[in-house]
Amino acid sequence: MTTVRTDQQPIDEDPRKQRSRTRLLDAATTLLSKGGVDAVTIDAVTKLANVARATLYRHFDSGTELLAAAFARLLPSVPAISGEGDLRTQLLELLTSQAKVIESAPVQVTAMCWLGLGPDLAGYSSTEALSADKPEMRSLRQTIMEQYREAFDRVLRTPEAIEELGEYDYDVALAQLVGPLVLTRLATLTPLGESACEQIVDDFLAARRA
Repeated sequence: MTTVRTDQQPIDEDPRKQRSRTRLLDAATTLLSKGGVDAVTIDAVTKLANVARATLYRHFDSGTELLAAAFARLLPSVPAISGEGDLRTQLLELLTSQAKVIESAPVQVTAMCWLGLGPDLAGYSSTEALSADKPEMRSLRQTIMEQYREAFDRVLRTPEAIEELGEYDYDVALAQLVGPLVLTRLATLTPLGESACEQIVDDFLAARRA
């Protein structure tokens, strides 16, 4: 049975293909980091990577898939939280760690916004929807879901949190908690510190308890 690498390529694949794929991803990531989404064109990537267009299309069906793979490369890990303390303490620890990630990596915010505006993303958390997608899109969606949404799942989906918060729209709750962090970064405002995160968490909990 073929063993699969984390970047979707089998470990026994032709080394030349692995090298060309790596050069393409290196080029796309560099262009994305320096120039944003508009800089990642097929011509620019192939020129920087010194790889033929035909070779690029053997690895990626489209520029969108290449862009998704580049975004996935740039996504940082969400720092693990201790899981100790009451719901407020855990939410504050999680939100503070998320704020630091967003503050230090603006292109990751772009990645999440780009993904959210992409086509046919309804039901992205569905296993069937994920498996039906192209590998690079599926990989990016899974990375975002696992690293960002699931971080909140581990805090808000516990029996204790469910009992304390009652019934509510989970997606709206995530928007209420993370939305101010993303908006602040996109608007290039002063980064939100721990005191602002405390206010966001307290407002959220007060609204739920009311």
